[in-house]
Amino acid sequence: MTKVAGRTAVVTGGGSGIGRGLALELAAKGAAVAIADILPENAEAVAREIAVMDGKALAIGCDVTDMASLEAAKQAATEHLGPVSLLFANAGATSFERITDMSADDIDWIVHANLLGVLNCVKTFYPDMVAARDGHFCATASTAGLLPSWIPYHAAYSGAKMGIIGMMLNLAIEAREHGVGVTAFVPHGVVSNMKANNARYRPARFGGPGEGEVQIPEGAQWHAEVKFRPAELVGKLVVRAVEEDRPMVISDGAIRKTFDETYRRIVYDAFDFADAFYAAEE
Repeated sequence: MTKVAGRTAVVTGGGSGIGRGLALELAAKGAAVAIADILPENAEAVAREIAVMDGKALAIGCDVTDMASLEAAKQAATEHLGPVSLLFANAGATSFERITDMSADDIDWIVHANLLGVLNCVKTFYPDMVAARDGHFCATASTAGLLPSWIPYHAAYSGAKMGIIGMMLNLAIEAREHGVGVTAFVPHGVVSNMKANNARYRPARFGGPGEGEVQIPEGAQWHAEVKFRPAELVGKLVVRAVEEDRPMVISDGAIRKTFDETYRRIVYDAFDFADAFYAAEE
């Protein structure tokens, strides 16, 4: 079991949506929480909410695509709250565009904000957990990574989020040697303001921030109905999974059927094809 009370936690992308839900739940359970967000005003708003709860929080402006920014966030959290032993690599960005319509900057941003952003967090915070032989690292992936054929026009995003799942499941093997827990979090439908604010999260070197909502292309079809759950409730789910040292937590068990009907079917068909091919050749 991973203890939360009395620890210092960092939540990237903690200023809104799932990150805010995680930060509030961690604070409610007695952790000191550093809310790191690319929009400092959002981080400050969540820190004020935690202060009202009589919790301990610190707001930090942070860009997970920039190692120097992450190192500065780690230093600030450690100086004000103590050594970081809980890390929730939750920051990310989305897009719903055909890959042929995406510029090089578009693709770089999605890959850096999601996959490489988590890897940067691993490089920044994980070694200290190994040295202390204590801690837990949780990273936010997506249903689009677990079920990459679930929704179209998501190729760069699905690839990045699927990479996070692979990274966390593999990291867990070596982390066990050091007494460190690792969890891959796979959210499905969660109520947040990502769609409205996504463009504002874009760093200057990837084209800079913009305005307007994420537009879903005409003709995009989900393979299953999406039930959007409150971010605060999902935050409770994830923190409990971390407390129980679960290797993966999915925000909605209803996608089990979709997994069986789509991705699992594709993989099992590939196994069957390989077996039949070699049986015929041999």
